[in-house]
Amino acid sequence: MNFEEKTLKRNEIYNGKILSLHVDDIELPNGERAIREIVEHSGGVCVAAITEENELFFVSQYRYPYKKVLLELPAGKLEKGENPLEAGMRELEEECGIVAEKVISMGTVYPTVAYCSEIIYLFAAKGLSHTAQHLDKDEFLDYEKISIEKAAEMVMNGEISDSKTAVLVLKLHNLIKENKI
Repeated sequence: MNFEEKTLKRNEIYNGKILSLHVDDIELPNGERAIREIVEHSGGVCVAAITEENELFFVSQYRYPYKKVLLELPAGKLEKGENPLEAGMRELEEECGIVAEKVISMGTVYPTVAYCSEIIYLFAAKGLSHTAQHLDKDEFLDYEKISIEKAAEMVMNGEISDSKTAVLVLKLHNLIKENKI
């Protein structure tokens, strides 16, 4: 069966700094009509900086939509046309003051597939050196190291609920256990 939905008309609603919104009139595979509300987002990156002792650098940051501080791996949004690897290295240095000798692509995550186009690029970074944090003027966070074992436990017991962080922690935990990274 063909599952493709055809766009009949796009209605632009909002075009902002980090996202835009449009409501599309579509045709379903069975010929019926429907509406799709879509948030367009330029995407993001998430980086797991791994020490020689298999510890990961995490940031604690207040997330306004949830009205609480979340524990996450260093991450950030992509500027339009920005290379994901370069963005990941920029975010790692900005948030934790770390540069890496080796970076490994860990794939992508689609965090909200029903209504948002965001794709988050995942990376693992090794061979770490410290520089200095360069936080954005509207960015307030602390960073800390947590072992990969403890981080995986925290994901499984709900202490880490950020999706990009959870996926990357569990991927790395599995690869490290299998001596593949």
